[in-house]
Amino acid sequence: MSEDAGALAATMTGFARTLRAAGVGADHERTHALLGALRHLDVTRPADVYWAGRLTLCAGPDDLPRYDRCFQAYFGGRTASRRPAGAVSVTRHTLTLGDEAGDETGEGENESAPGSASRTELLRHRDVAALTEAERAEVHRMLAMLSAGRAARRSRRFEPAARGRLDQRRTIREALRKGDVARLLRRSHTERPRGVVLFVDVSGSMAPYAETLLRFAHALVRSEPRATRVYSVGTRLTPLTAELRHRDPGTALDAVSRAIPDWSGGTRLGEELQEFLARRHARGDIVVIASDGWERGDPSLLGAQVARLSRQAYRVIWVNPHKGYADYEPLTGGMRAALPYLDDLVAGHSLAAYEDLSERLAHA
Repeated sequence: MSEDAGALAATMTGFARTLRAAGVGADHERTHALLGALRHLDVTRPADVYWAGRLTLCAGPDDLPRYDRCFQAYFGGRTASRRPAGAVSVTRHTLTLGDEAGDETGEGENESAPGSASRTELLRHRDVAALTEAERAEVHRMLAMLSAGRAARRSRRFEPAARGRLDQRRTIREALRKGDVARLLRRSHTERPRGVVLFVDVSGSMAPYAETLLRFAHALVRSEPRATRVYSVGTRLTPLTAELRHRDPGTALDAVSRAIPDWSGGTRLGEELQEFLARRHARGDIVVIASDGWERGDPSLLGAQVARLSRQAYRVIWVNPHKGYADYEPLTGGMRAALPYLDDLVAGHSLAAYEDLSERLAHA
C-alpha cells in the first residue's frame, strides 16, 4: 500500500468511527466498500468523497442527517450538495472552532492541521463550564468517540480450557461414551467486564457539568451495556441506564432529560445512596460518584452510606469538578464525610479528566 493510500484509509476509517459514534451503522464491511469505491474516484473532489460515503456507509434514511453533520464536522467544510461549490480538503479532519463566517466564504481552508490539532489539545484541558456552545459541542463529539474499555474480572462460571482444574463431570461423561478414559478434560473461570455503577449529581451546583457527565455515562453504557448502571442523584434517585442505551448520543440525552424529574434542585445524596443500597447492591463493581459534595441532607448519613458502599464495591471513585484546580480542598460537609471511605478522588472538569477516568476504569 502506498503512503497516500495508507493515509486515505486511515482518514476514512476514522470518519467511519465518527459515524458509528453518532449512530450510523458504518461497520467494517461498509467501510471496506467505501475504500473500494474511492479507488475508482478522484478523492480530491469533495463531491466524490461525499457521495461515495453516503452510498456505502448509510443503512437507511435515518442515517442521512447524521451523515451530513458528521461529514461537515470531520472534514471541516460545508455539507456537500448535488452540485457542491468550492473545495474541502479530505485530509483536514479536525473540526476547527474558529469563525464560522470564514467557512462560508471559503477562507481558512488552507489552515494547517497542526494549528487545529493544537487548538483541540488546548480544548481537552479547558473547564467545561467555561466553554462556548461550539466548543462544548466539540467536546461532546469527542466524548461520543471515547473508547471506554473495562477491566476484566473473573466470573463464577466455567468454560472448557486446555489448562485449569479438572472437569470431572465432562471427563466421566466422555469416558462412558467412549468406554475408557482417553484424556482428562479441564475447565477454567470465564472473564467478564467489571461492572460500573455511576451516580451523576444533577443538582443546581452541578448544572455546568451535568450534561457532559451524562454524555460520558453514555459512552460507558455504549461500550459495556451489560456491565454499566447509571443513576441521576439530586432530590431523587433516578435510573437512566435504559435511556442511555440508545446508540445516538442526542437521542439518548433527550430521553434522559425527560426521565430526570429533579434537574437543578438540591442534593440529598446520603438518602439516595441509602435507597440504592436498600434495593440493590454493588458487590465487586466500581462505584463512581460524580458530585461537588454540596450535601443538603445530613453529611453523617452520606458518610455512613459511602462506608457501606466501600465494603461492597471493588473501588469507590469520587469525581469532583473542582478537584482539577490546584488550590482545591475538600471543605464541603459531604466531601469531608465521604473522603475517608474513598479509594480515589479525581477531577471531572475537562475532556482530559474524563479520558483519565476512562483509563482508570479500564485498568482498575
